[in-house]
Amino acid sequence: MQMPNFGARPLGLIGCAVFLMGALSAAHAVDGPKVSWNASVWGPPRPVTSGLDEISKIVEAETGGKFTIKIHYGEALSKGIDNLDNIKLGAFEAALICSGYHPGKHPSINVLDLPGLPLGDPRVHQRVHEKVYQHPTVAAEFKRWNALLFLSALQPQSELMGAGAPPTKIADFKGMRIRALGGTGDALRNIGAVPTSVPAPEVYNGLERGVFTAAALPFTYGYAAYKLHEVSKWYTTNLVPGANNCPMVVHLPSFNALPQQYKDLMISAKSKAYDRLTAEYGAADKTNLAEWKKRGLTEIKYSDEELAKFVKDGAQPVWTKWVADASSKGAPAQELLDLVLSEAKQASTTAAPK
Repeated sequence: MQMPNFGARPLGLIGCAVFLMGALSAAHAVDGPKVSWNASVWGPPRPVTSGLDEISKIVEAETGGKFTIKIHYGEALSKGIDNLDNIKLGAFEAALICSGYHPGKHPSINVLDLPGLPLGDPRVHQRVHEKVYQHPTVAAEFKRWNALLFLSALQPQSELMGAGAPPTKIADFKGMRIRALGGTGDALRNIGAVPTSVPAPEVYNGLERGVFTAAALPFTYGYAAYKLHEVSKWYTTNLVPGANNCPMVVHLPSFNALPQQYKDLMISAKSKAYDRLTAEYGAADKTNLAEWKKRGLTEIKYSDEELAKFVKDGAQPVWTKWVADASSKGAPAQELLDLVLSEAKQASTTAAPK
């Protein structure tokens, strides 16, 4: 680094100290008090946790270590299904949750777990999730749990991978046993499949032994994590039968207690966190798809006509039932479903968030 020219007089010790202090201040753009947060995550670091990791790195770097968010992996602080309860208690300041773990606690946001939503593009996915998170009713539901919905993990939409004859048409699913949970399983049942509930770690053995023909997991990293490609012959790429909404939440009282510059820093870091999430999932897809091609797996991409059949016969009945059930619990269900569909349609014309 070239020192500034102060004429013939040397800087001396005091001058050098002042200069170095100025350089350090410039490097750490956000000043403030010492704040240490803890975040609870299940499992190891992976694409779905990369957004939270990016937020953590940015706030530490921009504050020179004065504001830190330490991520505790592997359920070191809490079981994943208990993260929301422990956020309410203030046991830690941030966590990943999946709304499917406790749907009764927040009926409004469960709209994002419905099958067949047009959220295959990650930028459309991002925009729709952000819009739903900011909806007053959704925000109020989480406020009751002392929680602020902060960042979607952009959990990829599920697809199917399996053995046997490839289901190239929606009619081919009739009678097929498929490991699928929640709304995804309901939608597949509506088109004639037989959904079965099996924990993810047991899917490999079940598929290998023919207990079921296919499995629904997040595309593509979900399959790679459990090595299903080793016992499969085909996979779908655009059915979009459903997904889990897994946001990062923060303890609302702790967030409100932050100095404004730290709040602003966290909010400004979201765009980079979403960029990293998209990049991490994209990199995983590139690696996994190359491996599947090498193994000779058949890619199934459905026509618009077949996809319309799936939405009409499989997904929409699930939407109708959810609207009725959630409305009975006081949620503005139809309004939220309309919001998702309209925002997805608008975002798909630009494939970028507002």
